[in-house]
Amino acid sequence: MDFRSLSTQVVLSFVALVLLTVTAVGVPAIWLMREQMSRQAWNQVDHGSRATQALYAARRSEIIDLAMLTAQRPTLRELVTLEKGEALSAYLHTLRTSARLDLMIVCTPGEQQIAQAGGPIGVDPCRDERPGALQVMLAGSPPQVWLLAAQPIEGEGSDLGEVIVGMAIDDAFAIEFSRQTGLEHTLLTDGQPVATSFAGGVTRLDSDRRLSRSSPYMNATRGTCTIDGHPYYFNRLSWEGTALEAEVALDVADIVATQRRLVGILIGSIVVVAAAGSILGVILAGRIGRPLGRLAAAATRMSQGDLDSPVLVEAEVREVALVAQALDSARRDLQRTLSHLRQEKSWTDHLLQAIVEGIVILDQSDRITFFSHGAERITGWRRDEVLNRPCDEVFRSVERDEPFSQLIPAPGRKHNIIVELGGGRQATLAVTGARLTPPEGGNAEVALVFRDISEEEAIHRVLGHFLANIAHEFRTPLSALAASTELLLDGASEFGPAELEQLLSSLHLGVLNLQTLVDNLLESASIEAGRFRVYPRPSDLGEIIAEAMGTMQPLLDKRGQRLTVELPAAIPVVRADPRRVAQVLVNLLSNASKYGPDHAEIAIGATIDDSWVRVTVADRGPGIPREYRKTLFRRFVPPSPSADGAQYGTGLGLSVVKAIVEAHGGQVGVDHRRKGGSIFWFTLPMADQP
Repeated sequence: MDFRSLSTQVVLSFVALVLLTVTAVGVPAIWLMREQMSRQAWNQVDHGSRATQALYAARRSEIIDLAMLTAQRPTLRELVTLEKGEALSAYLHTLRTSARLDLMIVCTPGEQQIAQAGGPIGVDPCRDERPGALQVMLAGSPPQVWLLAAQPIEGEGSDLGEVIVGMAIDDAFAIEFSRQTGLEHTLLTDGQPVATSFAGGVTRLDSDRRLSRSSPYMNATRGTCTIDGHPYYFNRLSWEGTALEAEVALDVADIVATQRRLVGILIGSIVVVAAAGSILGVILAGRIGRPLGRLAAAATRMSQGDLDSPVLVEAEVREVALVAQALDSARRDLQRTLSHLRQEKSWTDHLLQAIVEGIVILDQSDRITFFSHGAERITGWRRDEVLNRPCDEVFRSVERDEPFSQLIPAPGRKHNIIVELGGGRQATLAVTGARLTPPEGGNAEVALVFRDISEEEAIHRVLGHFLANIAHEFRTPLSALAASTELLLDGASEFGPAELEQLLSSLHLGVLNLQTLVDNLLESASIEAGRFRVYPRPSDLGEIIAEAMGTMQPLLDKRGQRLTVELPAAIPVVRADPRRVAQVLVNLLSNASKYGPDHAEIAIGATIDDSWVRVTVADRGPGIPREYRKTLFRRFVPPSPSADGAQYGTGLGLSVVKAIVEAHGGQVGVDHRRKGGSIFWFTLPMADQP
C-alpha cells in the first residue's frame, strides 16, 4: 500500500472518523431524542386531560343550572298549574332551543309526563328511572346515553311536579369536546364506548382498535394503541358525579414521522460530519496541506484574472504534482483563448455600436436572447427589461391581429410592421430576418434587423397630401385665369367697361392667389434650407396693416366681406421687418376670408401689453377644435380640420407665419371666438426695446 497516495490517506482518515462519530455521538443522541419527543407527547396528553376535566365540570354545572333555572320560570309554573299541555310543550320547545338542550320533560307529582320537547327517549324518566340532581341514563334501542338533571317545580305552597332536562351523549358531543381540547375524545359506560370523535363512530372504533400495550377495556388508565392505522397515546379519566368515563387520545403519527425524519437527518449529519472530518484530516496532513494551499492560491489568482503568473508547486504527493502541472497547462491555454476572445468581443462590440439598426436574436421559443444598443435607441426599451421575454410582449402589433412572431419575414425578405413600443409609442419598423444555425448543429435561432421608418412613412403620407393640395391650389387660380383670358381674347371688343373691370378683377385675384402661394412655397423652402432671415427696424404698425389690407381688398370685395380695424389712439411703432409682417397679415387675412362665410366681418385689432404689441385677426369661420391647435402651425397641416365642406389649403401659410413671428422674438397662437370663429394672434416687440 502506497501511504503517499492521497486516496489512501483520505480513506483511512474517513474510516476512523466515522467509527468514532457513530459510537460517541449517534447512539446517545438518537435515544435522547426519542425520549424527549415521547415526554413532550405525554405532557400534551396530560394537559388535554386537565382541560377535559375542566370542560366536564363546566358542562355538569351547566346542565344542573339549566334544570334549576327552568324549574324556577314563572311561565312554566303557570302553564303547569293551568294544565295547558300544548302550550307547555311549545314553551318547552322554545326553552330547549335557546338553552341548546336535547331534551326537556315536565312530570306531575304522580309520576305522569305532561309535556316533552326533544327526544325521543326510550324510557319514561318520570316513572321508570327518575333522575336526581345529575344522572346518566342508558335508554332506547339502539342504546342511547342521556345526561339528565331534575329539579322540582314549586308553586305557592304546593308541589307541582318536576322538570327534567337532558343532553344526548353522542358522537356530536364527543366531537365538540375534541374540537375544544385538540385531542380525540371517547365516552364510555361500564368500560364500553358510547360516543367518540373518531371518524366512523363507535362501531368502527370497536372493530379497528388494536392495542399495543394496555387495553382501555381492561381498566387501563394510560397507554398506547393503534386506531385505523394511526398510533395514539391515551389517558382515561372519570366524569365526577356520573357513571361516565372519558378517554382522550393524541395522534402521534406526526411525532413518530418526525422521529424517523430526525433520525434520518441525524444519520445524514453523521455522514456529513464524517466526510468533513476526513477532508479536514487530509488538509491537516503537513505533506498535503502546504502544496494544496499553494494550489488554492494559484487558482484564486487565475479566477481574479491573473493568468501571467505560472503555477509552481513542489509537492511530495504524486497526485498534487499532477494537479499542479495540469493547472499550469490549463492556465496557458486559458490565457491564449481569453486573449483571442477579448479581441473578437472588442471587434464585435465596436461593430454593434456602429450599427444604427436594431438587432434582436430570438430562440426557438421566440424569447429575446440578444438586444443591441441600436434596438434600445429605436424601441425605448432597456436591454435588461426585455431579455428572456417573449417577443410578442415587447413588440405588439397594432394594425393586424396576428402576434409579432407570426409577422416575422422569411430569411432574405423584408416586412414593414407597425408595432407599439415602450411608453405606448407606435412606430413602423422595416424588419428583415435571418436564421442562425450553430456550428455544432444545435437549435437554430432567428436574428432580426430592423430600423424605424416612421418618419419616412409620415413624410411620404404628408408629401402625398401636400402634392394633392398644391396641385389643387395651382389648378384653381390657373383655371380662372385661363377662363378670363379666353373671354378677353374672344370678345374684348364687345365687352362694356363693367364687364372688362370684372374680368380684370378676376385676373388680378388669380394672380394674387398664385403670388401668395409662390411666396409661401419660397419662404418654406428658405426656412427648410436655413436661409430664412428677417431685418427688423422701427416700423409703423398702421402702415403695415394698410399694406396688407390693400393687397387683400380685392379678394374681400369679391366675397362681400367687411374688414374692420381697431388700433390704439397712439398707433404703436414696432421693431419688425415690414415686408415679412405684412406677409403674416396677408396669410391670416387670406385664411379668414377663405374659411369664413360671404358678407361676414373680419376684424384686425392691436393692443399694447408692457413692451409687446399683440395683433389679432378675428373671423367667423368654422373655428379650430382644441385638439388640433397644438399642431396647427406645423407644415402641411390645414387651417381647419373640421368636416364642414371647406376646401383645405397646402398647410404652408401658417407655418410661414410661425417662422416669421418667432424670428422677431414673438409668439403666435389661436383662440376660440365667442359666437363662432377663431382669433389668430401674434406679438411683436415695441421699437424702443433692444
